[in-house]
Amino acid sequence: MKYLKLAFQKYWHAIPLLIYGIVYMKWFSHLEKTIRSDFYVIHMDIDDVIPFWEVFIIPYLLWFAYVAVVVVFLFFKNRNEYAKCCIFLATGMTLFLTVSALWPNGHLLRPQVMPRDNIFTQLIANLYQTDTSTNIWPSIHVYNSIGAHLGIATCQSLKKYKGIQIGSLILCISIVLSTMFIKQHSVFDVLTALVLAGLMYNLVYDPERSLVVRFSRMLRKNRSKAQIS
Repeated sequence: MKYLKLAFQKYWHAIPLLIYGIVYMKWFSHLEKTIRSDFYVIHMDIDDVIPFWEVFIIPYLLWFAYVAVVVVFLFFKNRNEYAKCCIFLATGMTLFLTVSALWPNGHLLRPQVMPRDNIFTQLIANLYQTDTSTNIWPSIHVYNSIGAHLGIATCQSLKKYKGIQIGSLILCISIVLSTMFIKQHSVFDVLTALVLAGLMYNLVYDPERSLVVRFSRMLRKNRSKAQIS
């Protein structure tokens, strides 16, 4: 019992993320099942110019490990940096779910027949079967990739590890490009995700505007008042 109490005191900040993860997956799964045909088609002319490059399935799939590894690393390394990363990710993901629920959207960019037959196109074909072409705006693949990279770029423990920061940036950019090259997203989804990420960066990571900083200051202020009284 003692060890459980100590573990809870040390790692309680994992609970909000776990709860949110369950809610997100339930909500997203519901949207994927209910929104399949009656949706607004997102399209830009530049979408038709971008070629289909199946090799980009590699960075696209690496996204799942990329975001998870960054969140887990920050969880154990720095609670404040972990909180910032989670707030950044959760805000964008919640907005994405809300938009998808209120304004069903999707695209018609996927090739009807794969232009080539290789391991990469086979992986994409499997992806197409499990992930519909609906609920795409803004691109969470793009938004969360930026969030993961910001977690690495702003981590004080990694400041001297330039190779890790550069590698993270390269992976982030390749994931952003992959969403368009394997026809998972329209350029519109990508651009709006970039804009949203820029806005959230100012709210979460800007020292003067950071929601985390403001919340920490409020807690310290209330604690000081309590000690005085």
